[in-house]
Amino acid sequence: MTAHNIGRRRFLRTAGLTALAATGLRRVDLTAQSAVPNSSGTERPTLDVPPLASDCHHHIYDAVRFPPLARGLEPDARVQEYRLLQRRLGTTRNVIVTPAPYVTDNRVTLDAIAQFGSNARGVAVVHPSVSDAELKALAAGGITGIRFALAVPPTSVPATTLDMVVPLARRAADLGWHVQFNMDPDQLVAVESMFMRLPATLVFDHMGRLPMPLGLAHPAFTIIRRLMDKGRTWVKLSVSSGNFGDGPPAYAHATSLAQAYVQAAPERLVWGSNWPHHGESNRPNDAVLLDLLGKWAPSSALRHRILVENPAALYGFAS
Repeated sequence: MTAHNIGRRRFLRTAGLTALAATGLRRVDLTAQSAVPNSSGTERPTLDVPPLASDCHHHIYDAVRFPPLARGLEPDARVQEYRLLQRRLGTTRNVIVTPAPYVTDNRVTLDAIAQFGSNARGVAVVHPSVSDAELKALAAGGITGIRFALAVPPTSVPATTLDMVVPLARRAADLGWHVQFNMDPDQLVAVESMFMRLPATLVFDHMGRLPMPLGLAHPAFTIIRRLMDKGRTWVKLSVSSGNFGDGPPAYAHATSLAQAYVQAAPERLVWGSNWPHHGESNRPNDAVLLDLLGKWAPSSALRHRILVENPAALYGFAS
């Protein structure tokens, strides 16, 4: 190589770094390994993650600025820690769900949305006593849905109850919001008729929490599929240790469920990390969880739909 070429390469490299510094951006090595709190492993996903990919289910905890109302705080799960996960996974957009310890205090979620900006949306927890003005303020802050976390241990008191669903679903529908459920499948079967009557768009966490070994044979799967066929129900392809006990490396049970959903209604699916994996003593590898989409949705077109197009439709992200 000639001295002229070496000098030219040095000039281009120096000029590029100078320009990058002028923008306030840092050069990122996309192959570098990166440790993230509440996530095992350090490697990046092997999957080709498309631009504007969305993580549609995670939580933020910030005990110093927003002390939780109940027990169950997760440390190192603030906005700054989640940004590390975004950088590692290569995702751009995100949906923050108010976690159980905050009960109906949604300030931590609203604050996180404000920090993330237009690429973030939120799912709140409210009671029927919430005023119309409070709901409008939540909407202005980026909230697009409400959640009922009904699958709780017997020793815990849920923040919301089944009798709240119908009155709040009507108000959510008026705002154009969805109603999200994290509930045991037996609960779902018991109130099937209620779900068939709800006026709002519905979202089921963690693939409906269908348990081993029944899985697809559980009657809740048939109900969810019937609701999806009506065109107003979505399912989150997210893994929780509470209902996917087989776990890594294959996640065989989760894979069988996800593949069935993808085959049936790919236009009604979104993906979520479930970070920071509340209550899991062995934190999963989020890069592995994202790579599972390669098994669940084998074509890049399907993955683009689940990671980009579907979240834009459900949460109102810009196309």
